[in-house]
Amino acid sequence: MNREKITRDYFPTQQWRTIDATTSGIQVEKLHYLDEMIRSQYSNVNGIVIVRRGYIVFEKYYNNHNPNDTHHVASVTKSIVSALVGIATDMGFIKSVEQKVLDFFPELKTASNDLQKRALTIKHLLTMTAPFTLAWKDGQMTSREPLDRLRRQRNWTQYIFKSMSRNGQLGRFQYSTAGTHLLSVILTRATGISTREFANEYLFRPLGMKEIADHDMKSFQLDDVFGDNVTGWVKDPQGYTTGGWGITLTPRDMARFGFLYLNDGVWDDQQIISKTWIERSTVANLNNYGYLWWIREEKTKIYSALGAGGNVICCMPEKDVVVAIASKIVRRTLDPWVLLDSLILPTID
Repeated sequence: MNREKITRDYFPTQQWRTIDATTSGIQVEKLHYLDEMIRSQYSNVNGIVIVRRGYIVFEKYYNNHNPNDTHHVASVTKSIVSALVGIATDMGFIKSVEQKVLDFFPELKTASNDLQKRALTIKHLLTMTAPFTLAWKDGQMTSREPLDRLRRQRNWTQYIFKSMSRNGQLGRFQYSTAGTHLLSVILTRATGISTREFANEYLFRPLGMKEIADHDMKSFQLDDVFGDNVTGWVKDPQGYTTGGWGITLTPRDMARFGFLYLNDGVWDDQQIISKTWIERSTVANLNNYGYLWWIREEKTKIYSALGAGGNVICCMPEKDVVVAIASKIVRRTLDPWVLLDSLILPTID
């Protein structure tokens, strides 16, 4: 498909339009099996929306949810933050992805021989190549981050910086949810407003997404930060919006965000994010990772925002498809890629 020639007869700023799946090149009978599999095997899925050529062709809700319900989409937040960094860069608040992270933290004293932190750039945070490896192993043979310890800290930013190790390898891929929180802090320091406010003004409102109101964090218990009590968009003890998780979205708004990327950052003839940023964000490196997007280039190019529990915004530019799945975060979940690869991709002509 020639992406340059795609034109839209409408944008779902006010509401999504639906169309019969058969007229949109979808094999409807296979969607029946998709619904069955979700009900029988993916019991934590709360909602799914499939968009083809700008129209909803499949939409289902489960566990007593409806289209207006928001869901904590976990690390899908990272891809939202990536977009916001792109917008802030387009607007000149951030010079480039090569800008040093310490430019935004003049109060942090860094030893002259701590070359890792002095060389750290925004691009390192976007590509998960900051030197967290040893620090986040916490003395044990595991790559899991001590996020439970993070939520107990009085100052998350200082703790994250201290967790970078001089013995870590700058440029080596090390997935870090906490590291992306620094991008949100940078956004606030660069723009003068919270990441949540910046998102409302320059991303959510133009797309017709539900704006997120400010919510006081009454406590930083596990459920308030990561679990069932997450509301709006989580923020840290200093009031910084979380960058690695914590946003709540409806499946339709998840699809709007993915649709923006399919349209090279254009929405209603307005360039929300530069095409250049989207292209750079969705080019796979050796780790199949872009700027906080996961990339697959097997049967067709696919880039996805992925979150714990099976939360997904999957973009298939060559098929002109977006799939949004909102799920409850539970301990053991089946890989949503099975749904995408076996029951969604094969239905699309």
